[in-house]
Amino acid sequence: MNRRDSLKALVVGGISTSVLVEACKQPAKETTGGAAAGGKEPDQADRMAEEKEVAKKLREMPKFFTDNEMATITILGDIIIPKDDVSGSASDAKVPEFIEFIVKDMPEHQVPMRGGLRWLDMQCLKRYEKAFKDCNHTQQMEMVDEIAWPKKAKPEMHQGVSFFNLMRNLTATGFYTSEIGVKDVGYMGNTPNQWNGVPDDVLKQYNMAYTEKELKECISFDSKA
Repeated sequence: MNRRDSLKALVVGGISTSVLVEACKQPAKETTGGAAAGGKEPDQADRMAEEKEVAKKLREMPKFFTDNEMATITILGDIIIPKDDVSGSASDAKVPEFIEFIVKDMPEHQVPMRGGLRWLDMQCLKRYEKAFKDCNHTQQMEMVDEIAWPKKAKPEMHQGVSFFNLMRNLTATGFYTSEIGVKDVGYMGNTPNQWNGVPDDVLKQYNMAYTEKELKECISFDSKA
């Protein structure tokens, strides 16, 4: 199972982290359509006036991340969810802009994110004499591999592991609440269908059966359904 399949299983399987659940409560609708991610204003007809006002204020706030920080977030996001034959990358889904929105909506992520980005640059400066964004791909992956696997990470990498866990969670949230991510999962939304009742073999297993009235009024068996 590759990294994208693992993240997809995390979302579809319903075992996502608290960050995923919490972060989706408001920005999810913003990213689908692109408003929170810097695109056009989405259709907000189904949102309460208070929600619209909060979203508007967040979008009007000054940028939190610097250009250098955003460049690092973009690189890390595309390492976590790269472009493949199925869909685009994290940056294609405007995940960096989503993360910028999230840290304004959930300020408790500001210090961990900024501190983690600083820690990453300091590690790269010691090893490669350049910031993470300026390292070549091989160097970037060497650094990421040391913090992406908590059980294998060295004790001195603890801060980096915590940062990368947060970055991975936010990236998955941003990607799988975007139009690209929803299509990648294959989510169809609420689509009409026809339920033809409990299968006969299941009813027999529990010694149950539909009454004539239920068959007549509630269930429409259709072999083509």
